[in-house]
Amino acid sequence: MAEKTLEDIPGVGPAIAEKLREAGYTEIMAIAVAAPSDLAETCEIGEKKAQDIIEGAKLCADIGGFETGDAIMQRRAAVTKLTTGSDSFNQLIGGGIESQSITELFGEFGSCKTQVCFQLAVNATLPEDRGGLDSDVIIIDTENTFRPERIIQMCNYLGVDPEATLKRIHIARAFNSQHQVLLVDKAMDLAKEIKVRLLIVDSLTSHFRAEFLGRGSLAERQQILNRHMHDLLNFATLNNAAIVVTNQVAAKPDAFFGDPTRPIGGHVVGHTATFRIYLRKGKAGKRIARLIDSPNMPEGEAVFSVTEDGIKD
Repeated sequence: MAEKTLEDIPGVGPAIAEKLREAGYTEIMAIAVAAPSDLAETCEIGEKKAQDIIEGAKLCADIGGFETGDAIMQRRAAVTKLTTGSDSFNQLIGGGIESQSITELFGEFGSCKTQVCFQLAVNATLPEDRGGLDSDVIIIDTENTFRPERIIQMCNYLGVDPEATLKRIHIARAFNSQHQVLLVDKAMDLAKEIKVRLLIVDSLTSHFRAEFLGRGSLAERQQILNRHMHDLLNFATLNNAAIVVTNQVAAKPDAFFGDPTRPIGGHVVGHTATFRIYLRKGKAGKRIARLIDSPNMPEGEAVFSVTEDGIKD
């Protein structure tokens, strides 16, 4: 597949290949997993033609068939783990934040969701033998919470160059939900130029919650949010990257374990996130991470601290 070009897709000639590349579809796999309506709109071609191109891309990419479990096991050997900075937190989620997955952190304000993201951003730039990914990081900041001063504090504790680390963290401020969605496309373009193995969205639902008010707009909100989540998952798959999103909560009577909070986004976010972690305050400045959902790890809790130096046991 690596040797094939877009022109190898049945029905794609030089003119259509050029349209696809201009629209950002430079990989056969990206076309194979695209929605026909999106491909038709962005490339200005008919939906029937888009469907034929997608089917051809699937044949070229050799996807859509069945494979054995051992083959999947071999492919998962490429999955990497990013340390959180806390051994107990790492153990809770199977060794760290997993690539090719979406990890959702939700909790009330002050539960340290953003602090964990800061630590993950710094850790991702570390060498792999230190639990990092030796990569650049992309942060989509929807609440204007990014603080380089905090990154510098964490770098000083870890003994790494703060200036070099900040140069590897790329931040984009999202001013509304549509801008937030478009920034994932921009992130995909950036990932073609540099190695990006961690993408953070802090927070995922802030703009959606503010812009789509009332039950009448709920369906539209969920549709856009669903597409946004799948774009993030697509980024994770194509770049072997870890996706970390933070989420706000709302009071609900049928809450987790007696705590009156539920994450925003409903089933759309719940079904798409691979790992769901509930963060809450503990006693004496401690924080508690509870694993709510995971495909391979049991529910459980980990206790950690947030200090001036960063995330610690």
